[in-house]
This record gives sequence, structure tokens and C-alpha cells, in this order.
Amino acid sequence: MSDLHTIKQQLRRVIRQRKQQYPTEQREAWSKEIEQRLLQHPRLQAAHVVMLYYALDDEVDTRRLVDTLLKEGKTVILPKCVDKEHIEPRQYTGPGDLAEGIYHLLEPVGRPYRNLDSIELIIVPGMSFDSEGHRLGRGRGYYDRFLAQVPQAYKIGVCFDFQRVEQVPVDDNDRVMDEVISNQAR
Repeated sequence: MSDLHTIKQQLRRVIRQRKQQYPTEQREAWSKEIEQRLLQHPRLQAAHVVMLYYALDDEVDTRRLVDTLLKEGKTVILPKCVDKEHIEPRQYTGPGDLAEGIYHLLEPVGRPYRNLDSIELIIVPGMSFDSEGHRLGRGRGYYDRFLAQVPQAYKIGVCFDFQRVEQVPVDDNDRVMDEVISNQAR
């Protein structure tokens, strides 16, 4: 096990502990603040095709945002874990599109979205981010592998402010965000 891997695992542990310090109601309130920042963001307002995620309980909640963007007429793309290494983008057309996936997450069941070049903006979850846009994920590399396929997409990492750190440990496979938005204006 490399030193970098160990350092990343330690940071994930720290962030998980921080998450437990805040009640669900507090994280929900912060999620609403982040959602408002996103809805006011010029890149999101201008984008026609947006990829985001359907949140886990401990992540910035995007579940309302997914439906808001759909009602605004945007093409909404969500990731589906297709195996232990890859996510596949799927178009979301409403709550009926979701079913439990391989990690017991709600994921889209529709057809794969093949026009990757049309994805203009991707809202990306993470365990931790730094001010340079470096991201620490959950450790499986799903997003880093996928983001390498969509270099044209503007990438916004979202997190709670306590998930921001001075420096995220990175290697050559880690993709950098264009911007990071949290519940604290920076």
C-alpha cells in the first residue's frame, strides 16, 4: 500500500468523522444554500446538458435540484455504476427512472447517454476538496475515469465547508475541478 493511498484513506476517515458531527437537519440546510448558489451560477443557467448525481444521505443533497433542472427543460444526466470500475451516464426523465443499483443507491435505469461531447457541465460530489480544485473521492476512481472522457465539460465540485482542506493528496489519475462550491462563500 502506497503512502499516498494511506494518506487518502486517513483524510477520508477524518471527513467521515466530521460529517457525523453535524445533524441531518444542518446538512439539509447547507444543501439548500449550495443548491441556491448552483441555480444562480451562470454556467448552470446557460447549460443545456447537465450531469449531476443523485445524493447519498451524507452528501450535498442534489435530489431536489435534479427535478428542478428537469422542469427548467434541461437535459439531466445521472451516473449509473455498471461494474466495479465504471459509471455510465444515463438520461433522467423523472423519479420513475430510478431503481436501486449495485451499491444500493438510487440510479437511473434508462438507456445510456452516448453523446458525451454534449455534456456542458458536471456537478461532482467528493469527500474533500482543496482551493486548487483537487478532489478526494470515495476511493474507487469512478469519477476520475469518467471525467477523463469529457474534457470539454465544466466541472463544479460540491461539498460542505467542513469538507474543504488545505491540500488534497493527488496523483496523475485525479481530475481537477474547475470550481468548488460549498455552503460558505469564498
